[in-house]
Amino acid sequence: MSSPVSSPSTARTVSVWTLVSLIIGSTIGSGIFALPQNIGSVASPGAMLAGWAIAGVGMLSIAFVFQILATRKPNLDSGVYSYVRAGLGDFIGFTSGLGYWLGSVMAQVGYATLFFSTLGYYFPVFKNPWVLAACVSGMSWLIFWGLTRGLKQAAAMNVVTTVAKLVPIVCFVVLVAFLGFSWDRFSMDFWGAEHPGLPFGEQLKGIMLYTVWVFIGIEGASVYSKQARKRTDVGRATIIGFLSVLLLLVAVSVLSYGVMGQEELAALPENSMGAVLEAVVGPWGGVLISIGLCLSVLGAYVSWQMLCAEPIVLMSQDGLLPRAMGKVNENGAPMRAQLLSTIVIQIFVVIFFLNETSYNAMVQLATIMYLLPYIFSSLYLVLLAVRGKGLTHPHAGTRFDDSGPQVGRAENQRHLVVGLIGSVYSLWLIYAADPVYVLFGALAVVPGMIPYIWTRVRNGEKLFNAFEWVVVALVVVGAVYALIGLINGSLVLQ
Repeated sequence: MSSPVSSPSTARTVSVWTLVSLIIGSTIGSGIFALPQNIGSVASPGAMLAGWAIAGVGMLSIAFVFQILATRKPNLDSGVYSYVRAGLGDFIGFTSGLGYWLGSVMAQVGYATLFFSTLGYYFPVFKNPWVLAACVSGMSWLIFWGLTRGLKQAAAMNVVTTVAKLVPIVCFVVLVAFLGFSWDRFSMDFWGAEHPGLPFGEQLKGIMLYTVWVFIGIEGASVYSKQARKRTDVGRATIIGFLSVLLLLVAVSVLSYGVMGQEELAALPENSMGAVLEAVVGPWGGVLISIGLCLSVLGAYVSWQMLCAEPIVLMSQDGLLPRAMGKVNENGAPMRAQLLSTIVIQIFVVIFFLNETSYNAMVQLATIMYLLPYIFSSLYLVLLAVRGKGLTHPHAGTRFDDSGPQVGRAENQRHLVVGLIGSVYSLWLIYAADPVYVLFGALAVVPGMIPYIWTRVRNGEKLFNAFEWVVVALVVVGAVYALIGLINGSLVLQ
């Protein structure tokens, strides 16, 4: 059984509404503010609605996966890692936790970049790339200092920023709905007939990764499950958070098409929500949304910095990484895991800025990494529904407690359907992604395997089983291909 993080970080004091705010705060980040332009660049109104229907079902299934697993495996904490480890083995669990962590630190760079880019619209000094890089780095270290003050303070900050950033978004929905929305404009070229070069299927494929990006964070309550007052609060918070976020995302998308046509939306800057509101009410609307964007990005930054340390801590305590990484300071904060995260954020700042990587490329690469725990957690639920347990783990019941309540036949069948939908949806998203990002994702994973291998050798444990060797081989081949492409210039992050 995994040893818990030492008090006070493990005290079960987090309420259901704090968990909901954590989900909303981590899910509504930069994506919703860029949504009108992102979707307008690839989809007509009809394809947009169809895309949200697919994404709604798919991501709801992912939300239900984490809700169900939180109930079926109440003794497993930090679901993005521990569920996968219990169900598919140490290495796959490690890969899932590593992917989630890498996605988080990559996203941090994108968040901070967008934050200062938005400020650059009003303060030109931030348009200088060197000033921008320095500010992103400085912000990362400032947030690190704040997080070392303890989880309680960081969580309180997240609640405040979540409430603050929702005000401009709600204002956008109300003002555009009553002052700017035109049904005639929305229904014009509803199916994209004026863009015959982009078939409906390609429009759906193009919209999918954007919808995934804006939904990432839906597992936030599961990540902090060990700190919830009641285990049932995790499931409640997940569903409440999901439905709240879905309503806002669909509203912003639909209303934007009622103000501008697809081509107009596609030509907008990254803060396209601000541009849409400015077209309705004037310049003050753009300022209002810019303030909301900055607050939103800041809140999401804090949330993800909080979330990404948890898998590192759990993996170190479970012996998959050096145990020193799981230690906490006098405030109960996992300082070493947070320090490692901040250092890697700094490394990605250098890599991304030297290669002039765009904000969209950063988030697309991050999205690929986030999909790993979604895929593997869904597969674990399928295994539970089919055979009552995951793949045989030699330490189940000793190093960790994977026990849970009995599940009736009818309920088990429902869980199987949810798991299958989540698995198919997640795998299809990998297929829909640009192969460049998949290859660079493999390259990012390889360095993280070094401390895992070192820890296993030091502990005298078997490195990989037969299935894991196959996975390792695929990752290494993809990484080598990406490295060669990076060197000769055939693969680039746009």
